[in-house]
Formats: sequence, C-alpha cells, structure tokens
Amino acid sequence: MREPKIGCLVMAAGNAARFRANKLAAEYGGKTLIRRALETVPKETLSAVTVVTQYPEVAELSEEFGFSHIKNEHPDYGISHTIALGTQAMRDCDAILYMVSDQPLLERSSVERVIACWKENPSYIVGAAHNGKRGNPCIFPREFFDELLALTEDHGGNTVIRAHPERLLTVEVGKAELTDVDTPEALEGLKSQA
Repeated sequence: MREPKIGCLVMAAGNAARFRANKLAAEYGGKTLIRRALETVPKETLSAVTVVTQYPEVAELSEEFGFSHIKNEHPDYGISHTIALGTQAMRDCDAILYMVSDQPLLERSSVERVIACWKENPSYIVGAAHNGKRGNPCIFPREFFDELLALTEDHGGNTVIRAHPERLLTVEVGKAELTDVDTPEALEGLKSQA
C-alpha cells in the first residue's frame, strides 16, 4: 500500500487588523512568530509544504526552509482565499494539514501526532484539541477539498467541520499550544507567563 501524499498549508497572509502591525514579524522567545510556525512543520512526513502569504519577507523565509510559497494578492478577501490558493496548489494530495502562524507555543511533536492519527484514520478530519475544545492544526482528507474551496470571506475549516461533526477526530495537546495571539496584548500576556 502506498504511503499517503500529505500536503501542508501554512496560512500566513492575514492583515492582522487587531494586531495593528504584521504580527508574523512579532517575536516570542527571540524568534518571529512565522519562523516558529515554520519550525513546527514536520517536513519529512509531508509531500509538499505551501506557505500562502502577502509578505515578501515571509516568502523569503519559506524558501530558506525549502517550502514553496504563493502570493496572496487579496488578503482582504479573508481566510477562505488563503485556503483556496493553498488547497488548489496541492489538490493532488490525499490530505492537507492546515496550519496557522500565530500559535507560538505549538510543538512540532503535536503536529506529528495529528498527522499520525490521520494516517490511522484516513477518512476522518483530525484536529488538535484540548479538553474537547478544538484548535489548529487540522488535517482534511481529499474528499473535503471541494467544500474547502467553496468557502467564502472569513469562513475557514470550522465551517466544513460543523457540517460533518461525525467525521472529526481530535488529538489532545496542551492548552497553551492552542493559544493564538491576535493582539499585542495577547503576545505580551504569553511572554509574562513564560
């Protein structure tokens, strides 16, 4: 039986309006949020990694990691446009792992466990969760690609999951790993707890 072809989409295109700056360039523990995100991608278990971004410096960093990148010319269209660009680019994959770039405490081992769980349950959507509260990353098998491509505006994978709750499996991770930073205050809060 052939090894499934798994892609990874790193979503790094948002305007981060609430952050009031390019939050991916913000630092936590001496590294930018985008570098931290790319370091958690277990590329040896993946067939393709695509970073969708509007920022030239993120595209440059993607190349440093050996990942391909796509420029999102319309970040104002919402997360659905980033999802569509990345999904379309990796349509030949059996599944795609969707990752956000603003979870500075996410651990690579947790991402690996989400992938391993999907490999054992390839007809399911698998997402990281803590105490029943689901977060990111999330892996979707190919049968859901059309629904992901049909999303509009700021509707993301949650919309697809809500339509198929019986097809979701979760992998337990630490609560802090699912923390995303949408504001400078949230990032400062994480730093003060470190």
